[in-house]
Order: sequence, then structure tokens, then C-alpha cells
Amino acid sequence: MHKIIILIQYLLLTTTLVTCDFQAPPLSNSFGTKDEKLKAEKQQKFPPCKSCTVFIESFKKGLEKTERGKHEGGDAHWEEKKLGSYKTSELRLVEIQEMLCTDIVRGEQQCHTIAEEHESEIEYWWKHQEEFPDFFKWFCIDTLKVCCPPNRFGKDCLECSDCSGNGVCKGNGTRKGNGKCKCDNGYDGVRCDACGSGYYESFKDETTLLCSECHIACESSCKGAGPRNCQKCKTGWFQKENEGCFDINECMEKSPCNTKSHFCVNNEGSYACLECDKSCSGCEGDGPDMCKECAYGYELRDGMCADLTSEKRDGYVTFTRYCLYLGLCITVCIIFQNSTWLAAIFGLIVGLYISLSEYWLKNNPTPKQPGQEILEAAMGMN
Repeated sequence: MHKIIILIQYLLLTTTLVTCDFQAPPLSNSFGTKDEKLKAEKQQKFPPCKSCTVFIESFKKGLEKTERGKHEGGDAHWEEKKLGSYKTSELRLVEIQEMLCTDIVRGEQQCHTIAEEHESEIEYWWKHQEEFPDFFKWFCIDTLKVCCPPNRFGKDCLECSDCSGNGVCKGNGTRKGNGKCKCDNGYDGVRCDACGSGYYESFKDETTLLCSECHIACESSCKGAGPRNCQKCKTGWFQKENEGCFDINECMEKSPCNTKSHFCVNNEGSYACLECDKSCSGCEGDGPDMCKECAYGYELRDGMCADLTSEKRDGYVTFTRYCLYLGLCITVCIIFQNSTWLAAIFGLIVGLYISLSEYWLKNNPTPKQPGQEILEAAMGMN
């Protein structure tokens, strides 16, 4: 019995050593912060005019949801009378107030604050809405005085500057700002009626100015489209008389990169140093087939630098495994040397175990590393 226990322990030890390289990848889990972001957006604070505008939009949605159309059939005159009374009833106002600010993603808290602090003003407008049909104008501009009409700005709602359609008035529609023009990208001047640095006039008449961006090769100004019209070339470009700016290929003669570990890639007006494949000691491009020399632990095979480390490791593992099998067979012979039948039975079991182990290893190869899978996919090897 003691001999059998020793044999079983040896089998378990062998199984552990054979399968030790097969480890399941670690499980990973990540928790999003979508709810936290949504909560932050709801609590986000807007300027006074914007928050009032958000409130008005929510109120108008409530008006649309509580609007009741006529039903098919029945007494149309009776329906029109009933719907007319409901249209301005306190019941409808209560229904709208119950759903106020519930459909807002950003600024919900401010919307609720306006609804609570100005409930009396809202009820007053509701009773006099025929006299003041524009709720936004009555509430945000005339009553709360946090907004101005379009093209007006500041505390007294003064008239905005004319920005020629190429900019916006600072403070437009609010009680803030100075009324001066904030020009769109590419435009300049007090009235945004000139092209900015790096732009040229592509079209202009009495009412319209269109500015287009200069070519990437131009330093700051140009006379028209393309690199031919640059007045001065940027660094990384050279200028030919009457022909314009041309890109300098920094990688052409001597590479500005560390040639032992990087290779040079030319870009428009510049260059980039990209890292060589780990199998290379100096390279002319990306991948193990572009190496000038193979790095330590790699060998040139079929035009590519192949990793010898994994091959040596696999050979060592195979040699160790067969040594364990041999030791197992010798152990069975020693333990059961006085019993031919027991030696034959356990020899058969050991042989079956070795056969199943080799079959399993053959059909369940070691999982590849992610980098190896990507490389083989790029080269069309799988």
C-alpha cells in the first residue's frame, strides 16, 4: 500500500510539472462612471440667461405634452369648448409643473431652483398669457432681467457691434459682455472685416468676405491657395524661386534618429523617429523583416529575425518532460521488481498516462502572447 501511495504522489508531481506553463489569463473587470458623469452634468451650473433659457425650453416641452387634440367622432363643438377651458386651466399648469426639469440632462438643479423661487411669476403669466404670448421675453428679459433681445448686450441691453457676419457680439442676448466682436477663426478687425494671420481673401464683394487658410507650408501669410503663394516658408520646407515651398526630406541623407533603435519617417515639414522591432539591432523600417542586424537572442531565418529564446525554452521543457517519464518508468520497475503482474499493470497505467499527456499537449498548445498574435496576423501567417 505504501508503494502505491508513493507512485500516486509521483504521478501528481509529474502532472504538475508538465502543465505548469498553462496558466489561464487573469480576469479583469472595470466599472464605468456613467452615473457619476450624468449626476455631474445635472448639477452643472449655467450663466443666469442660459439657465433661464433651459427652464423655458422645459416649460415649452410640458406645454406640448399636455396639448390635447380633438378625437375622431363625437361632438366636435363640445370637445372644442372643453379643450378651450383646459388650455388655460390651473389643472394643466399643475401637470406642466410636475414634469418641469425632469427631461434636462445639464443644469437640472438650476431649473428646479427657478421653478421654486419664481412660482408666483409663473402663475401670473399663466393667467395673462394672452396678453404676453412670448413667455421667454416676458419671463427672462422683462421680469427676471437676466437676458436681452437678440443683438443686444449688457445691463441696459445696448445694441451690439456689427460683426459683418464673421463673428459674434460678446454678450449677445445676455446682460453680460462688452458688445465688441469676437471674430470667427480666420477673421480679424474691429468688425471682423479682414482676414487674420495665416488666411487669405478667397472671395470679397460689398457685403461678403470669405477667408481661406494658407497652405501648411506657409510661415504666416500668403497671397493665395497652395504652396506656390507662400510669402515665406515654414521650418522643414525650402523655397524655390517662382515655384513655391517644397518639403525637406530629413530622412534622405543622414537619419536624425538613433539608428540603433529607431528609424526615420518623413512627414510634411517634419519627421518622426519610430522604434524598431525588438528583434532588430538597427532597422530600415517597421517589422522583423526590416532589420539591419538581429538583436541578441534572435537569428536571421527566411529574411526575418526569429526569436531563439522560445525555441530553447520549448526544447528544455520537452527534454525535462521526457526525463520525468523515464524516471517514472524506472520508479515503477524498482517498486514492483518482486511482482511481475503488478509491474505489468502499473506499467500499462504509466504508458496510458504518458500517451494521454502527450496527446493533450499536442492538441492544447501554449497560448500565444498578444504581441505574437498581432505580428502573425499582420504577416498573414494565421
